[in-house]
Amino acid sequence: MESFEYRNPYAAPTAQVQPTAEERFDDELVTAGRLSRLMAALADGGVSLAVALPLIIAIARYNPARGIGELGGSLVLLSVAGIVALGIYTLILLSREGQTIGKRWVGIRIVRTDGERAGLGRLFWLRYAVPGLIGGVPFLGPVFSLANILWIFGEQRRCLHDHIADTMVVNA
Repeated sequence: MESFEYRNPYAAPTAQVQPTAEERFDDELVTAGRLSRLMAALADGGVSLAVALPLIIAIARYNPARGIGELGGSLVLLSVAGIVALGIYTLILLSREGQTIGKRWVGIRIVRTDGERAGLGRLFWLRYAVPGLIGGVPFLGPVFSLANILWIFGEQRRCLHDHIADTMVVNA
């Protein structure tokens, strides 16, 4: 007796989906997800806020009649030293591993689109400074900043600053 296999003519087609070239380079580089990038950005923001907190407290306590006071001056110096130290540490991480503190915690890193390590100059100037300067332009800046962030919802999951710097964020 012949066996008969039933096939539903109304079933959705089945196929194995292969990662695109943007998601995979030599089976080791996988484009980082949107949630992991968001978590890294929130972690970086939290670290920056914690370092800047003494400065925020000093500004909140400032009284023009009394001046900044001894405690306020100490808080400002402490915060400025922390901001400089955080900046230097972030630059070291970016130059060596293509990561900020948040990216390191989440386990993602920045590379060139060809999979090579992105240089510090490219990361600092093209990925951070240029979008920051454009973002500061009146009227154009807010539109650019919003477009920069929303660009991540494209097929390649790369923000506008990634396209400017020819970089992508991958799982470390």
